[in-house]
Amino acid sequence: MARALYAGSGRFTTKTGDRVTRHSFSFGEHYDPANLGFGPMVCHNDDLLAAGGGYPDHPHTDLEIVTWVLSGALVHTDSSGTTRVVAPGQVQVLSAGSGVRHSELADMAAGPTRFVQVWVRPDEPGGAPAYYLDDTELPAGALVPVAGAGGLPIRTAAATLHVARLAPGDEVALPDAPLVHVFAATGAVELPGGSSGVGWSSEVETLRAGDAARLTDEPELPIRATEPTELLVWSFR
Repeated sequence: MARALYAGSGRFTTKTGDRVTRHSFSFGEHYDPANLGFGPMVCHNDDLLAAGGGYPDHPHTDLEIVTWVLSGALVHTDSSGTTRVVAPGQVQVLSAGSGVRHSELADMAAGPTRFVQVWVRPDEPGGAPAYYLDDTELPAGALVPVAGAGGLPIRTAAATLHVARLAPGDEVALPDAPLVHVFAATGAVELPGGSSGVGWSSEVETLRAGDAARLTDEPELPIRATEPTELLVWSFR
């Protein structure tokens, strides 16, 4: 069993004229050979875009690109001719396959936009690109699969993204999986503490907005919100 806590204040940060991106793993000019990914997850970016700003057209291959919008709205276009506006409460999956070009820009009408985008390596390379977008019902106080098993299809059989919107006092059990990545997008949550891993020494550990935990071979740990919280949890079986 192993646990590691990663404070949001310690993430790599890229700033341009129209966006601020906080990277959980090595990305671009930010390189750390000890922090290249977690299981098949190779990118976990938290972006804040000015209205109309973002990522113009660019290519990808052999990635499952999963996007969750927290506020504002994101305009997606890609080389298959797809154009969609992605709002909070919707999950977007772009399977790059053998090659796709896309852009992700903050909708001018919606103002500044914050979203989390994760790249996961597929089980097999190649294949035709594919795009999926779905509204997601999030019952209060529940951890809901939105991509992977039980959600939109991704080409990484072991991977699932779960999302929860929690009120203070709500408690959920984390997935029973060999690898679990927990990200407090907003609010704050508490997990049982422990002496193993990095940063886990007290009886209770708190993840505040922007903080993450990486759990390896842990049981189904309970997690409890102390503030209104939007929680993103990846499990890898």
